[in-house]
Amino acid sequence: MRKMIVYEHISLDGVIQAPGGPQEDPSGGFAFGGWTAPYSDAVLDAALQKQMNRPFDLLLGRKTFKIWEPYWPHHADIWPGVNPATKYVASNTLTSSEWQPSVFLNGDIAEKIAAIKRQPGPDLVVWGSGNLIQTLFKHDLVDALWLMIYPLTLGAGKRLFADGVIPAAFKVTEGVVTPGGIIVVNYERAGAVTTGSV
Repeated sequence: MRKMIVYEHISLDGVIQAPGGPQEDPSGGFAFGGWTAPYSDAVLDAALQKQMNRPFDLLLGRKTFKIWEPYWPHHADIWPGVNPATKYVASNTLTSSEWQPSVFLNGDIAEKIAAIKRQPGPDLVVWGSGNLIQTLFKHDLVDALWLMIYPLTLGAGKRLFADGVIPAAFKVTEGVVTPGGIIVVNYERAGAVTTGSV
């Protein structure tokens, strides 16, 4: 079975909105677009390259797909695997794209994604796609979280765990702290939540 891995830039207070630039997603009056830019360094770049060079297919929400669709076909030198990867796009309005291979999913998104996970193939990677991620959490479809946790709070914006999640335990499988204070960490599912007393 394929793993579903959520990749996110995230603030200390859980915000994932518009990390890449001011115009990426200003919805809701979000004023901090591009909040990750001051923290880039060689350690973060190396961690990103390591992840981006693994075999993968993409799962994207409509908004993230529309941001990426005109950009990545012209920047294969930065991320060689992104263009040949299958792009599964959750959208009730999009049905085609020149950025291929792309597969458009509508209707019962959770059931369709669960079926894709059962198929043979590389792991499914989700970037951005805040609304879609809420559906994945709600239906217990996330197997791992690869997070870049930035040392700042934003106070407002779309959050990773906006709608709550199904209780689950995770374990850290790798991690590094960059010179700028970003905690880059991989959490993988580790069964059910256990309780006790201390």
